[in-house]
Amino acid sequence: MCGAVRYEAQGRPLGVAYCHCRSCRKQTGAPVVTFVAFEADKVRFLNRERKIHHSSPGVKRAFCDHCGTPLSWEGPARTFGATIIEFYISTLDDPDGFVPDRHWFHGERLPWFDVADDLPRFHGLEVGEKPVQHGPGPSRAAVGPEP
Repeated sequence: MCGAVRYEAQGRPLGVAYCHCRSCRKQTGAPVVTFVAFEADKVRFLNRERKIHHSSPGVKRAFCDHCGTPLSWEGPARTFGATIIEFYISTLDDPDGFVPDRHWFHGERLPWFDVADDLPRFHGLEVGEKPVQHGPGPSRAAVGPEP
């Protein structure tokens, strides 16, 4: 937000996805986040290092220690076979060119929130798993109690 932490990534991203996990929602205060993932060795921080919070074993979450903006999730990812940095898409200078193609941790989504698209939804990070559905399902909040 303030521009104190700047970064650049080389090459094409590994993926762009919505994440509904509770941990990402708690870090950002948002009902869902959108990430663009790069191999960590393809990313370089330019003018100031990010501040790191070790949120769980092997996982780092970065933020700007000047303004508090959350920046990334960082850690090993079996899905991509590498250590990755997933940047919150709104921290990019031009996020319009990075369109999500999947949803992660759909089972953890808030019951009253879904995105109106036909993208595949996965319970986790889809290593060998099939999507649980494509497109939004009925809202759990909208489904009333059983008679």
